[in-house]
Amino acid sequence: MSVAARVLDVLGAFTDATPVLTLTEISRRTRLPLTTTHRLVGELAAWGALERADSGAYRVGLRLWEVGSLAPRGVGLRERAMPYLEDLHEVTRHNVVLAVLDGAEVVYVERLSAHDAVSIRSRAGSRMPATATGVGLALLAHADPELVDRVLAAPVRRFTPATVVDPAELRRLLGEVRRTGVAISVQQIELVSQSVGAPVRDATGVVAALSIVVPAESNPHAYAPAVLAAARGISRALTGANGALAR
Repeated sequence: MSVAARVLDVLGAFTDATPVLTLTEISRRTRLPLTTTHRLVGELAAWGALERADSGAYRVGLRLWEVGSLAPRGVGLRERAMPYLEDLHEVTRHNVVLAVLDGAEVVYVERLSAHDAVSIRSRAGSRMPATATGVGLALLAHADPELVDRVLAAPVRRFTPATVVDPAELRRLLGEVRRTGVAISVQQIELVSQSVGAPVRDATGVVAALSIVVPAESNPHAYAPAVLAAARGISRALTGANGALAR
């Protein structure tokens, strides 16, 4: 393995479920010798990519966040989308998220939430399977057919009894998204919630999606007009700004 590959493995050991790791845990997860792990972690900590907690364990550092925030798909998109996300959040008082597609997963660029809104797993920078989320379905419905085929051919992670794992049913859902313009994911991630998503476009096509996450007992169709209006507003902002979002 190259040094770069080892460094990436060390950084990749940190996840939502394990945001703080000891040297031994990093070594075990990366399958690197403890001495190598100690050296790499020390260099990453000196640069600011990792920080040492009071317990002696390590977590991702602010320097890495600073670098990540420069990613053009996140920066330009978030800046132009924020006014519309805030409006949607203010009107509904529910969770609002913005995401982009990365292979079989969505990466959340932004999340707005209220203290009394239904709880959700996503946060800015986190990932979720595209097949089970409102933003993911909205993105997959307009993705390259070869990518969709690969995603649907792979095992689909089940989060709840309502998670759709059958490829034929997922294809039907994607067709419904293309027909209506709205993606509805009912209790697929959490039994207490559902999401209503819509694609965001620039001059090149669909580049992102937004969704609102509401309680499971809500009528999702009641939120569709507001979600579509926000998605159209962001799309106009992207198209009018540069014609195409930087990639």
